[in-house]
Amino acid sequence: MLGDKEIIAFVGVTSADKTRAFYRDTLGLTMMFEDSSSLNFMVGGTIIRATLVDSVQPQPYPVLGWQVDDTTSTVRTLAKVGVSFERYPHVEQDGDGICTAPGGLRIARFKDPDGNILTVAQL
Repeated sequence: MLGDKEIIAFVGVTSADKTRAFYRDTLGLTMMFEDSSSLNFMVGGTIIRATLVDSVQPQPYPVLGWQVDDTTSTVRTLAKVGVSFERYPHVEQDGDGICTAPGGLRIARFKDPDGNILTVAQL
């Protein structure tokens, strides 16, 4: 029933100003509109609704991720605009913070201003 419908992704955020600066200005997402309860971005045909909440309880796993053509290039471009990539002592990562899974997936993790874990991955 829903298999052919477009999806809307949600992420909880606490500050419209910080969210706008990070998702629009740093990550380069297209802002569709903003209202008193959310900021809405269009990303490759998918809507990300950053819902304003009183507090965010970041999860220990990624909540949003982007499939990219070249993880290394994407990570380096994001690093140049101030994005810091997570380092995990129990995970083998290269100098850019990218880990390669046994199946070949190359993935890097970073956080938004509220501590939500986001990823870029090359499949």
